Amino acid sequence: MKTAILTGLALALALALAAAPAAAQKKEVVIAATGGTMERALVEQFYKPFEEATGMPVNKVTTELPSQWARVQANARTGRQQYDIVTATFPDLIQHKDQLVEIDCAKLPNMKRASPGACMPYGVMRSIGAMVMVWNTDMLKGKSPESWKDFYDVQNFPGPRGLPDTGDREYWVPITALLADGVEKDKLFPLDLDRAYKKLDQIKPHVAVWWKSGDHVQQILRSGEVAMTMSYSGRALIMSRERPNVQMTFNQGIRDVGIWAVIKGGPNTDGAMAFLDFFMAGPERHVKFADQLNTATANMDALDLLPEAEKRRRANHPDNWSRQVMPDFEWVGANREKLRERWVAWLTR
Repeated sequence: MKTAILTGLALALALALAAAPAAAQKKEVVIAATGGTMERALVEQFYKPFEEATGMPVNKVTTELPSQWARVQANARTGRQQYDIVTATFPDLIQHKDQLVEIDCAKLPNMKRASPGACMPYGVMRSIGAMVMVWNTDMLKGKSPESWKDFYDVQNFPGPRGLPDTGDREYWVPITALLADGVEKDKLFPLDLDRAYKKLDQIKPHVAVWWKSGDHVQQILRSGEVAMTMSYSGRALIMSRERPNVQMTFNQGIRDVGIWAVIKGGPNTDGAMAFLDFFMAGPERHVKFADQLNTATANMDALDLLPEAEKRRRANHPDNWSRQVMPDFEWVGANREKLRERWVAWLTR
């Protein structure tokens, strides 16, 4: 009798242990990202397919980066993190490194599909774009600027300008000022902020709009409020397709990459790693995702599926990639407060 009871217990335990991994797979993955078009594209191309493939629900949280990191920092103090995966920038990977899980790319099989360098120790590239110069050919009377030097040249390229004040990347505009002042793109860092702001003093009276978001920059291009502006490359592509008089260049564009990062102490770290691996698979999904956002992704097979003309409209095409500025994010991360304080003081002066 005792033998039968023990055998029954052992069988029940074995069944429970066997069921445990399956049960664990049902635990949700909490992912924080921005809303709007980005959220819709992520849901359609990655969240829903991931749920169908693994049985793990995705709990999507809509948030902007400053609010997201404020929540992560607050949760770190309580020891109870809310998110598994968050959206990050290169400086975030440095500034918030202590709150991120190190990623073993070799253990994620689909990372072999990624572009070189896309899987990093603390993040995986999600979307690839650039901050680029965009102009209205009608307002410039057919002239085609080629560099930030032309953007700052209001004599030969007259007209109102637009520049970003998004509250999270105060190195963008000083970089354009230094490039306009003749600094080579591989000698920008450490940024000479005194030189940059001296150049910015020259353009400030001509800036008609300090735009706050991607929707805002599209609005000012549609309305003709500006002759030239800095813009997200994805938004610039939308506008260039919508209006033939809107043109852009990737020359001296500033690389702007959206990154997935995994939060240390999140509720489902194993599920987060499974999602990152799933995300990098399926080039067809990446093509659709990129088309929805007018951007590029790090799946190297996806670029090969595009027509040649369309490839050349993407930030990660080799010809475009090589002409862009890659900021020194170690320096940016170490100087974010100084960059922010200098920017706010100058802008509100």
